[in-house]
Amino acid sequence: MEKVRVNASKSYDILISAGLLEEAGEHIRKAVGGSKAAIITDDIVDGLYAGTVEKSLLCAGFKVSKFVFSNGESSKNADNYLNILDFLAENGFTRKDVVLALGGGVVGDLAGFAAASYMRGTSLVQIPTTLLAAVDSSVGGKTGIDLKAGKNLAGAFYQPDLVLCDYLTLSTLDKEVFRSGCAEIIKYGVISDATLFEKLREPVKNRIQEIITRCVEIKRDVVSADEREGGLRQILNFGHTFGHAIELLSQYKIPHGYAVAIGMAMMARASERLGICSADCAGSIIEMIKRHALPTDTTFSAEEIYKAALSDKKMGGEAITLVVPREIGRCELRKASLDELKEFITLGLKA
Repeated sequence: MEKVRVNASKSYDILISAGLLEEAGEHIRKAVGGSKAAIITDDIVDGLYAGTVEKSLLCAGFKVSKFVFSNGESSKNADNYLNILDFLAENGFTRKDVVLALGGGVVGDLAGFAAASYMRGTSLVQIPTTLLAAVDSSVGGKTGIDLKAGKNLAGAFYQPDLVLCDYLTLSTLDKEVFRSGCAEIIKYGVISDATLFEKLREPVKNRIQEIITRCVEIKRDVVSADEREGGLRQILNFGHTFGHAIELLSQYKIPHGYAVAIGMAMMARASERLGICSADCAGSIIEMIKRHALPTDTTFSAEEIYKAALSDKKMGGEAITLVVPREIGRCELRKASLDELKEFITLGLKA
């Protein structure tokens, strides 16, 4: 088992191993205590893993309740958020009890936001079941829901009390969902670790525990230095400004990882054309994205992407912070005016 310790506003462990779902109750009892546990999950994960987690919780002495919603980004909305709060209240949960986010990024964001706000904060355990959630969204304390105007526009920074990553759950993912997680891994290689990037020339599944551990170590270091995204943490948004815009334009039919892959490819092209990075750097990023069967282009126009990007939460007045690659393993933050944003988008689209 690998263990990564996060020290932020709340200190907690990320446990990474095979078979952790069967031991979940024991680990949760030790980390947070409480008498009641609420499993928040979606209708796909419910049929696969909720029973195993519930059995483990019952054996550890918890009284268990379960809330299930429909799989997909469209469920990350205000209605489901309020429904979860009502569910917790109706079942008599207190701030001494625990909310479990069992699933992918949508489940983690939605359940995490509910845990952050129910009675002004109850215990939270993240149990990621997708690669994307394992390497990225389950760690670091970002929670939230989407609004009509854009992605993740309502939410809270709320660190979990424990993260349990049982990578055996990845065996049931379809290819598209697994590839979405690979996009985030590529991101971590580009922003922070050229060695990790090179390892991605081989199938991720061959080194799954090692790769998950390295990604969460990188995120741990960034979050510990800048928990509330005042500066450094924005480096984790490489590919996300354009990616979120593409998600919004597609009405979330394009998966998050696929949209981020396109966003990274766009930023690589634009950075090369503006002389920020070399052709070798940009080419390596685009080649790696293609290696993992992820898209590098979009049919949306520069004007459409620009308008959608204006709703991004990284906007500040008449400027936005972009993450640009300098070389593999090193990116930097760049303040861009709205005109510069439009130029990046235009240059980033395939000629």
